Amino acid sequence: MEQFPFSEAPPLPAWLAEQLPYRRRMFSSGGYRMHFVDQGSGPVVLMQHGNPMWCFLWRKVIEELLQQPVRVIAPDLIGMGFSDKPRDPAIHTLEFHGHQLSALIRALDLREITIVGQDWGGPVSGLAAALNPERIAGAVFANTSLRLPTKQPRVTPFHRFANRPVISDLAFRLFNFPMPMLPKVQGNPASLGPAEMRAYRYPLRHFRDRTAPLALARMVPTRLEHPTIAQLALVDRWARDFRGPVELVWGCRDPILGRALHGNLELFPDARVTETQAGHFLQEEVPGELAAAIRRVIAIATAPA
Repeated sequence: MEQFPFSEAPPLPAWLAEQLPYRRRMFSSGGYRMHFVDQGSGPVVLMQHGNPMWCFLWRKVIEELLQQPVRVIAPDLIGMGFSDKPRDPAIHTLEFHGHQLSALIRALDLREITIVGQDWGGPVSGLAAALNPERIAGAVFANTSLRLPTKQPRVTPFHRFANRPVISDLAFRLFNFPMPMLPKVQGNPASLGPAEMRAYRYPLRHFRDRTAPLALARMVPTRLEHPTIAQLALVDRWARDFRGPVELVWGCRDPILGRALHGNLELFPDARVTETQAGHFLQEEVPGELAAAIRRVIAIATAPA
């Protein structure tokens, strides 16, 4: 562990700081710096985004949650947002990202945590939970998949394209793919308008910084021998063994993971489910439903025995 692992984050451009008016910090571990929001005090809510986003995605949910005493931690995955952006795609594995998040949890000495994960944020926070089971009190998952595949995974056209050499590299690096397509995976495409897309594009505005989105897309298992499978087995086992409160909030108009709800219910059969007409990035469309689910989980997890 570095001697001084924490520092204040560099300032954002004024137009972006207005939309994300929260304390931001940097955490150094394993030679990489992770950017994260750290705001409020009270029960800990750890919110992890997925591909190709950053903690800006949670801003509306954070605003709702901070109406009561909570401490919100919202990290940027290494390679995304304002975290470091290594250029070697080989570092991007579920094991790497799960251990990075685990290191942050331990360095902050977070306890009684409610984890919240969407897209890759589900398996990443799930692996961090598996590495720190005694620290996890509750969970909320949204449009993600934590289940271990037991048969040949169904490969979406997006992930089939991401695994095509040369052409996918050109698309992701040169044209900042899949950024131009994000509104199309929403229930309401207008929820990702010009202002939102400007904020999401900004951390990936330089060609040299666009390694992670393609690497994360290639982390999705396309076969049972895929390197991600072994780490998903740990996530699956933690999920089946977890006995704290769990809620699932789903965007049913999501063309990517809208159908994954049933698989997650297999892991969490007692979870309360909120189905919505949102798309993939439901934080932009139904932040109130997400915040309400998080509050309910906190209330159960902190209730006297």
